[in-house]
Amino acid sequence: MAHTITQKTEGRITTRSRLKSIVRGSIGNLIEWYDWYVYAAFSIYFAKAFFPNGDLTAQLLNTSAIFAVGFFMRPVGGWLMGTYADRQGRKKALIASVIIMCIGSLIIAVTPSYASIGIAAPILLVLARLLQGLSVGGEYASSATYLSEMATPNHRGFYSSFQYVTLIAGQLFALLILILLQHWFMTEAQLESWGWRIPFVIGALLSLVALHLRLGMEETQSFLSKVPTKKKEPVMRTLMRYPKEIFIVVGLTMGGTLAFYTHSTYMQKYLVNSVGLTKDDSTMISAASLFVFMLLQPVIGALSDRVGRRPILIAFGVLGTLGTVPILSSLNHATSCTSAFLHIMLALVIVSFYTSINAVVKAELFPVEIRTLGVGLPYAVTVSLFGGTAEYIAFWFKAQNMESGFYWYVTACIACSLLVYIFMRDTRESSMIDKSERSSRASSKIIKFRDCIQGRLSRCTKDIGDRAR
Repeated sequence: MAHTITQKTEGRITTRSRLKSIVRGSIGNLIEWYDWYVYAAFSIYFAKAFFPNGDLTAQLLNTSAIFAVGFFMRPVGGWLMGTYADRQGRKKALIASVIIMCIGSLIIAVTPSYASIGIAAPILLVLARLLQGLSVGGEYASSATYLSEMATPNHRGFYSSFQYVTLIAGQLFALLILILLQHWFMTEAQLESWGWRIPFVIGALLSLVALHLRLGMEETQSFLSKVPTKKKEPVMRTLMRYPKEIFIVVGLTMGGTLAFYTHSTYMQKYLVNSVGLTKDDSTMISAASLFVFMLLQPVIGALSDRVGRRPILIAFGVLGTLGTVPILSSLNHATSCTSAFLHIMLALVIVSFYTSINAVVKAELFPVEIRTLGVGLPYAVTVSLFGGTAEYIAFWFKAQNMESGFYWYVTACIACSLLVYIFMRDTRESSMIDKSERSSRASSKIIKFRDCIQGRLSRCTKDIGDRAR
């Protein structure tokens, strides 16, 4: 075993190989999140196919409920895939997650409508979203850990921000497919009849591309140089030794994930159902704002490498707490597409101070042997409770004629996260990734020294024996 570790730690990853693996992992992440978000982008068209009874708000409420059900599977994915990644490697977990996502997308693409098979249609839709939730739960944790470990220490915020670059790009790609179908290839009636299936077929095929890319990735040096221990204990028991870190993950995620899903996936429906814009206009506004939002991620990620993670998170907490109600209240009375775009863009600039660095902050909290599970499980639970239910709660408030109540709900959650940001330490200065790597390098040197001494003693013993003969 010691000899194996020595070989692993000697083979350092080159800069070219590092960048190649980051690109491969990021593109795979893009495809994974496209598969996840295409459901939200096209739900305004397939809602009638699975829930034919009721008005538009009722139909969207049903599809949003299934969207939330997918989120409740994410903790299971975070637990299973996180454990698998910490024991077998980040690369293997990322490969497994993309295979599961492919199956989920394919089920949605081929499921007949309610008119054809009755209640079995929404049941199959739920099954597909459960599989996709399992996949995404593992994808986030494995991807966040992989990018953070693969990045160099001085640029970790910059490189890890590409997780959200590709996450947003996946959402943007889903909207791009929708725009192309809306404006150039199909009528609204065709989209509602059968055209909504096309993006799910595309997603299943792209998952195969992601699988090919991930098969060629390098494993991270942090995982390869991990020093094995003779004593094995249940992973959950190991995780429970870090209660403070778990609480920080939950606290910093709560307001950020709710704000992100409010101003991204929910906005397309909000513009149609509340502001009164057309489906085409709402899609174009969402696409344009998400594109700018995507470009902001590496900029703020790089800024965190200079000023630290904590000031960036505090900026999100303060601006989000003070600005959410005014922005959403004003957006509700927007009279033009330009006005709506500017309102959403302002909100997304604020959210960028969370999205750009949240992955690296979580990865920097945990040691290598529990890092993926530590990032994935508490995050997935929090996202399920707050991010996954954002649309459903928003529609519930609207159905009760209390839409502004949702604005205050988002504000309260961001304010709770702000308290965590204020009292937490800056993970850039106390990164467990750096500590783990330094410990691994020290252990490697000890192993090399021991092997060297053992080798010399063996040769000396042999020489003495030869002379005695």
